[in-house]
Amino acid sequence: MNRGYLPEAVNNFNVYKNGNQLIGISGEISLSDLSSVTETVEGAGLLGKYNTPIIGMYDSIQQEIPFRVLHDDIFSLANPAEVQDLTLRASLQSTVKGTGAVDSTGMRMVFRGRPVGFKPGTAKIGGQMGASVTLDCFYVLIEMDGKTMWEIDKLNNVFKVNGKDMLAKIRQQC
Repeated sequence: MNRGYLPEAVNNFNVYKNGNQLIGISGEISLSDLSSVTETVEGAGLLGKYNTPIIGMYDSIQQEIPFRVLHDDIFSLANPAEVQDLTLRASLQSTVKGTGAVDSTGMRMVFRGRPVGFKPGTAKIGGQMGASVTLDCFYVLIEMDGKTMWEIDKLNNVFKVNGKDMLAKIRQQC
């Protein structure tokens, strides 16, 4: 995002499966943590030890998709034999620092993986159920205004940060 803008909030978002909007998604999605696989470095010449990230390698990336109640769409995501392809599209609201005007930036996140968890939730008169499906993702893409900011494809040896191919040199050497 341009430094002339002050990021403020998610104005709105929708989640799509294979291009079709999912119905019944709750009003909040906690995005998965992205944790590098690390190796502890220690030995002669070092004062102790430290952990170094292994470039391009990440622990399991689990994305929970919450639903207000049980609905057809949640069951369309629950088959563990099928790869699920979900896209979250959001409009991020900001203020232009120079003028105070309100502006927005598009954000797109793509999650591709298989379901590894299903929570039917709870039943309460007059309440939401808190149901969800959890995907173990082998592909994640984060775009801001059409620019690739972060991308990992565990099955096809792709890892990019801020549009830079982080594995290019490693692929040349192997």
